Amino acid sequence: MSFDDAQPWWLFLCLRLDDLVLENYQKPALTFDQQLDRLVDRGLIIDDKTYALPKLKTINYFRLSAYCYPFRIRDEHSNVSSNFIPGANFSEIIKLYEFDRQLRLMIMDAMEKVEVYIRTLFAYHLGHAYGPFGHTDASNFHPKFDHGRWHEKIEEEAERSSDTFIKHYKRKYSGFPALPIWMAAEVMSLGSLSFGYEGMKNDEKRMISRQLGLHHNRLADWLHKLTYIRNVCAHHNRLWNRALSIRPEAVRDPVWNPPVTPRNDRIFFILLVLRYLLKTMNDGDRWHQQCTALIEPIAQERRWRVAMGVPENWKKHPIWR
Repeated sequence: MSFDDAQPWWLFLCLRLDDLVLENYQKPALTFDQQLDRLVDRGLIIDDKTYALPKLKTINYFRLSAYCYPFRIRDEHSNVSSNFIPGANFSEIIKLYEFDRQLRLMIMDAMEKVEVYIRTLFAYHLGHAYGPFGHTDASNFHPKFDHGRWHEKIEEEAERSSDTFIKHYKRKYSGFPALPIWMAAEVMSLGSLSFGYEGMKNDEKRMISRQLGLHHNRLADWLHKLTYIRNVCAHHNRLWNRALSIRPEAVRDPVWNPPVTPRNDRIFFILLVLRYLLKTMNDGDRWHQQCTALIEPIAQERRWRVAMGVPENWKKHPIWR
């Protein structure tokens, strides 16, 4: 088929898409024993099937395949086959899976502390600046902020809540689902908190970000990225070698840039963000110790460090240490 310059580009694209033929998915469901046999047939070493079989029964085969990926053979064009590299062992894949699970738990632990602290700052400022229900007035926010959308969202979150204080409020006071800001903040998702902070007037955002030693734009950006990471964790998705689809904005500070921080699209950057925020809260030393102990065995192997965006001398990183 030749491309006629006289034809609009979108017509050519439609014609090319029509040429594509998609096949029907016809792979059958496999029993757990068949799944194990398939892994063995593809070259994976399984030393103890009585250990491996229960693992497959508690971890989706398809879910586990993401952790098998680095152990598969690649050709000269980096195309990945279904077969495993010589020496690949099932127990190593499980170790990688368990590391990632523990990493998610560590991140959620830090994010809980950060979120509660910023909720407190957010509610405290709005409550004292505008009163208990000042957040319901669009004039108290930036003119370009979609206040109606945000306010509707936090009222929906209040209606979904089954917290005891919500039930008490509904029995005693009128106006629900409108709540005083210090109550609304307690049922507000991190996404709503992030959106609400971004919608504040700049001078008021600065009053909050100053408590964390940050420019207000950077705090807004970090809250947006942490919301994304929280959603990844909440769905129990892979973190250790994930390329972040929502990346933090570039900054001029050299400690956040190569070579000190190799990449901003890997999970180590998020760990640095959490470490920084916990430091400013005078918290997180125990978290730092536990997280360091978790990462240390994995970071000994270069390819796992690269997968996480971890620099070689990561323990001496100006933010991490």
